[in-house]
Amino acid sequence: MRRTSPVVFAVLFVLNSLAARADVASGPGEGNAVEKFKVTVVAGESSGKELDFVTERKDKPTIFVFVLADKFSRPMARFIKVLDDKLKADRTDVDIVAVWLTDDAAKSKDYLPKAFGSLKTERTAWSVFAGEKTGPNNLGINPDADITVVVSDGAKAKFSKGYLSINETEVPKVFEALPPKK
Repeated sequence: MRRTSPVVFAVLFVLNSLAARADVASGPGEGNAVEKFKVTVVAGESSGKELDFVTERKDKPTIFVFVLADKFSRPMARFIKVLDDKLKADRTDVDIVAVWLTDDAAKSKDYLPKAFGSLKTERTAWSVFAGEKTGPNNLGINPDADITVVVSDGAKAKFSKGYLSINETEVPKVFEALPPKK
């Protein structure tokens, strides 16, 4: 009888643990309404305005990316940049609204234009939510998620997922969740 090494069990346990931590429930949930909330746009189109993008975008598909400011990382930036480039090439009817969730809105309002400048995104509105760090109460943002991605068809969430870690490899999954082009 062949015995499995304890090292193999340890490696499998670690890999299984990492897979289980790959994502968490966050956001309104697929099929649920994306409720209105206001943000201050600090970079991108409409910079300097306070907007409710749910109302502003009406029935247009929108990707909301809720980022815990203190968890922002290069892989997250790469995810947003690659998603922005893909939308620019294939879906000009879709915009990204990147919403910074922070305890220090003033600091984020200063930081985001610099991030926007270095990433050179065209389909992304960089914004700050001035309320609680957990985001708008009506959207169910999980504070354990470093980043939450919500794809909206204008009224309802078609995709809603929180990530403990994300990079550009998730772009195809998010892109596939977009409603068909009209």
